[in-house]
Amino acid sequence: MNIESIRLFERNLVTIASSSSGTGAGRPLRAGVIGLGWAGQQHMDAYATLPGVELVAIAGMEDGPRDELGEKYGVGRRYRDWKELVADGGLDVVSVAVPTFLHAPIAVGALDAGIHVLSEKPIARTAAEAQDMVDAAHRAGRVLEVAFNHRRRGDIEALKAAIDDGQIGRPYHARAIWLRRAGIPALGSWFTNREMAGGGPLIDIGVHVLDYALHLFGEPVVTTVSAVTHSELGIRGRGGSAGAKQHVGSAYEVEDLASLLLRLEGGGSIVLETSWAAYRPAGDEFGITLYGTEGGADLRVVDYAPAGELTIFTGEGEETADVRVAADPGRGHIAVVETFLEHVADEANWAHWDGSLALDRARVIDAAYESAQRGAEVRLQPSTQGADEPVDATTTSATAPKGA
Repeated sequence: MNIESIRLFERNLVTIASSSSGTGAGRPLRAGVIGLGWAGQQHMDAYATLPGVELVAIAGMEDGPRDELGEKYGVGRRYRDWKELVADGGLDVVSVAVPTFLHAPIAVGALDAGIHVLSEKPIARTAAEAQDMVDAAHRAGRVLEVAFNHRRRGDIEALKAAIDDGQIGRPYHARAIWLRRAGIPALGSWFTNREMAGGGPLIDIGVHVLDYALHLFGEPVVTTVSAVTHSELGIRGRGGSAGAKQHVGSAYEVEDLASLLLRLEGGGSIVLETSWAAYRPAGDEFGITLYGTEGGADLRVVDYAPAGELTIFTGEGEETADVRVAADPGRGHIAVVETFLEHVADEANWAHWDGSLALDRARVIDAAYESAQRGAEVRLQPSTQGADEPVDATTTSATAPKGA
């Protein structure tokens, strides 16, 4: 985080502190985190690192980890029940980093209590639940955002900058992936229970792929979705992540692999593939290949490398150029939380940061599961998609877009 960024962020906090009705009222923002796992700890690290905010409360079911994290971050308010954390008050913002089936009730409860909410992805199990969250943000007049941290990777930001600079012209087709050979998070856990998770790799990691693909395209409207899903390995107790606690023999109710074709308004298209388990080259790979009117691009990230291999393709005939682009690792959840706090500081535009972008992602995923079940293409109903890109916590700080 450079000096200018710190100064800008602190100026935003001063602005909100001077407002009689704003969150903060002349003091650091007070943050809580609900959820003690890896994602929750990323949010804790961010609140502990960034200026103008202090982590004052955490909640989670596990007594040992809750006390250990409370000691690590110097947090005195520690709760087993998230409802007590919300009811005790004194919070300006809260991060929700719990299993997906809890996102909507916790977010709605916090918003109704006047707390700004940053939820982990996916926003919810279904678009209907996501709509409830957006409605709660509107009702409360508070910020709701979702942590799409992958678009804040340095390599994806570098690719977005190249596209915006016109280096590949207008993107018209892409293949975007996140594929694992053996990466089911935990066989027999909530991840593989459809009622709790909402689905398998498509809603878990595929939502990241969907997000960065549409982001790179400039937030086009998705008009139709055609999808297939397969469940071949998990149902036989195969494909579990190494090191994860497995409950082989428990019900496996979600897909191993999903493949989607998205048709976009204006004629563009995106093929999206995602898997938790598939017999393919070992490792974990995500990325995107883009085809544009003046060039193309390919990004590959293997085994969570801090910076992937990004190549831009340009030229014509024998005069071709393949240019490798160096990218910084990016700041991930730190950047996500920082932008969320900047939006909380921007009281005049709270209504713009309402979770609409994440809701549109949920609508696409709903349509994909419907398509796979019916064996037919599904046309999406008109929504806020593409209407001057809504900016969630994953985007850089910018002037509030119309209608977000």
